[in-house]
Amino acid sequence: MKALVYTQPNEMQVLDRPYPSLDKDEVVLKIESVGICGSDMHAYHGHDPRRKPGLVLGHEFAGIVEEVSSPLFSKGQRVTGNPLITCGRCEYCLQGRNNLCANRTMVGMTRPGAFAEYMSIPASSLIAIPEGLSLDAAALTEPAATAVHAINLSMRALQRPIQECRVLVLGGGAIGMLSALLLKHYGVSEITVAEVNPLRRKAIESHVGCKTFNPINENISENTFEFVMDCVGAAVTRNSALSAIKPGGVIMHVGLQEWASEIDMRKLTLAEITLLGTYTYSTVDLQATVNLLAQNAFGNLSWVEKRSLEDGPQAFSDLHAGKTAAAKVLLKPF
Repeated sequence: MKALVYTQPNEMQVLDRPYPSLDKDEVVLKIESVGICGSDMHAYHGHDPRRKPGLVLGHEFAGIVEEVSSPLFSKGQRVTGNPLITCGRCEYCLQGRNNLCANRTMVGMTRPGAFAEYMSIPASSLIAIPEGLSLDAAALTEPAATAVHAINLSMRALQRPIQECRVLVLGGGAIGMLSALLLKHYGVSEITVAEVNPLRRKAIESHVGCKTFNPINENISENTFEFVMDCVGAAVTRNSALSAIKPGGVIMHVGLQEWASEIDMRKLTLAEITLLGTYTYSTVDLQATVNLLAQNAFGNLSWVEKRSLEDGPQAFSDLHAGKTAAAKVLLKPF
């Protein structure tokens, strides 16, 4: 079968790979649509030691059950799923927080991913797609669930309803774009997105209908926003978030671009800032996100770009160079 393989830093190649084996309680999926994630780009740049050359990346998928060794699904069903393979037994899984599973593995990291014609995965990780939801839209479940989980977690910490908040989103990639769209769906009227790519700023203004600015050329207003989402996770965006947040506000840290940095702990303490971290989503979040996508909560998704799997190497190159306005590129193996 054809697969898009990470061969060395800044290089992806379409190669032949063996058809996946069907293990007990697993399924083989025919992949219909798969998104390029920021973490895939991180691996592509050689910055993720967990993802080594020779790996088939890709974990934002939707497809059709081709073979099944489980009573949970049948051949021909349309599904998306949780790329985190969780144990179901640890304290976090038992709490319903399986995103923190102590024994988790992951599609596109510890096992071959979805940048291929076919992929195997435990049946327990899959979620059925309602008839009215397209497979391309369903492939956005994973990144959209990250936004759902982060915003829902933040709302528990905010002192006032989120609809009353002025919100700053740092980064207009897929998570930033989907977060802004979800905030709008939740009734937030004052949303500002900071994004350096002018093509993405234009797309955000068009599809979200909110304010944008280039943080390289424009200073972020200090002590202005009740809620800030850092969807980049770099040293500069962490500092920007702490500068922009009002006393008593909430910062949600989502992005993982850089591993560590100094932050203004004095302001964090004296201004009683709540700083939250979030990791992916639970399976409950994924199911809720499928329902939100089916309700068009994220709009018409016309900002998403679709390409063939064979065009994958060029898609990675274009994303690296900032040549596409799309916050999300979907690859189509068939």
